[in-house]
Amino acid sequence: MADLLANFESVEQLYRAYMPFISPVAMFVSTNDSYQMEQKLTVAYRLPGSATTYEFEGSVCWINPLGSQGGRPQGVGIKVESDIELHKSQIENLLAAKLNSGELTSTI
Repeated sequence: MADLLANFESVEQLYRAYMPFISPVAMFVSTNDSYQMEQKLTVAYRLPGSATTYEFEGSVCWINPLGSQGGRPQGVGIKVESDIELHKSQIENLLAAKLNSGELTSTI
């Protein structure tokens, strides 16, 4: 059973959650729950236009507390640590046109 669930309904929503600046890759998940840096979690997510739920193991690498600067949502960034290439390629294929965008994200 997953600790966190993220349902990305649009490419824009996925773009705001994707964290390509974390190596090898990470994903931000909005949550009101508290987590600690490096805490191990299981994340389940759905990509835009897909009914399939994907799951990965990871660790907390980013925390946006309640009241973060710039109105960013409360939540955590999770560094992907299982099936890395599968998750990275699926996400980057959907985001190909936006990866070099200067649009704001949920983290930076």
